[in-house]
Amino acid sequence: KSPAQKKYGTLVNWYDIEKAQELNNQKPKKILIDVYTNWCVWCKRMDKRTFSHPKIAEYINENYYAVKFDAESTEPVAFNGNTFKNPGQGSSSTHQLAVALLQGKLSYPSIAYLNENLQLLSPVPGFYTPAKIEPILKYFGEDVYKNKSWKEFQANFEGEIKAPKGE
Repeated sequence: KSPAQKKYGTLVNWYDIEKAQELNNQKPKKILIDVYTNWCVWCKRMDKRTFSHPKIAEYINENYYAVKFDAESTEPVAFNGNTFKNPGQGSSSTHQLAVALLQGKLSYPSIAYLNENLQLLSPVPGFYTPAKIEPILKYFGEDVYKNKSWKEFQANFEGEIKAPKGE
């Protein structure tokens, strides 16, 4: 067990993108893609602090297929009928899939939320604490986005996770 599993008991079930598509074909669910880089300090912080929170991990595992995707990966990726590659120019070149998921606005960490048909709902850039990511996960996970604006939803959102003082 990892230190996070020992501390929290639950962790997000991370898949690669091909496995998430395969699972989605059998049992459709939304897909959450954590787009990160190995050098990103805030990405590591989000892993330790946000994705290891028991309520966040449990919600993600129930409502999404979660994918970790290194934006600088050099492996070709088959996704939604297309093959994406890393063109490999420069020391830290960006994978075509990261560019597509983040709509060209490269910022790490970022999470791309996809519906059950593998269509991009929205990329959401930035570091989020458990209390701050909870409404976003539920907004997409529970299809609220279909009939309510984010602003309207957020105004009345009562989360289960309380932010520590000063957050």
